[in-house]
Amino acid sequence: MSAKAVGYFALIMGIVFLLVGIAGFVPGLVMEHQPAEGDVVADAGLLFGLFPVNLLHNLVHLAFGIWGVAVFRRFGAARLYAQAVAVIYAVLAVMGFFEGLNTLFGLVPLYGNDIWLHLVIAIAAAIFGFAPIKPEAAAAHRPRT
Repeated sequence: MSAKAVGYFALIMGIVFLLVGIAGFVPGLVMEHQPAEGDVVADAGLLFGLFPVNLLHNLVHLAFGIWGVAVFRRFGAARLYAQAVAVIYAVLAVMGFFEGLNTLFGLVPLYGNDIWLHLVIAIAAAIFGFAPIKPEAAAAHRPRT
């Protein structure tokens, strides 16, 4: 894995998160969602008719997007971003299986299609965040003293 690839991962994921976060605010892209009995998430809708989202969920996507775009040029920061996304999204995927946790205590919907999507994101981020980096590529991105 090259250091440049890690940076591009952060950039691409950042852009995707920004687009998804913005899409969550477009009424035509968010379909009405009939919550399951006991579902306490406020104002949840289905982005593209598939993925449960709400205001807080959209803001989280925007935050991850800004973070990814902001760090893509610095190898260490981009790698930390990929590692954090891998861990956070793996935890979110697991939380999606448990009642109560699958709504992040009523704040963010994490159930349904979000589970597998969060898992795919976590796996991709883990590849870029934890894969060995070619020594010469990492050395090229070290700050000069």
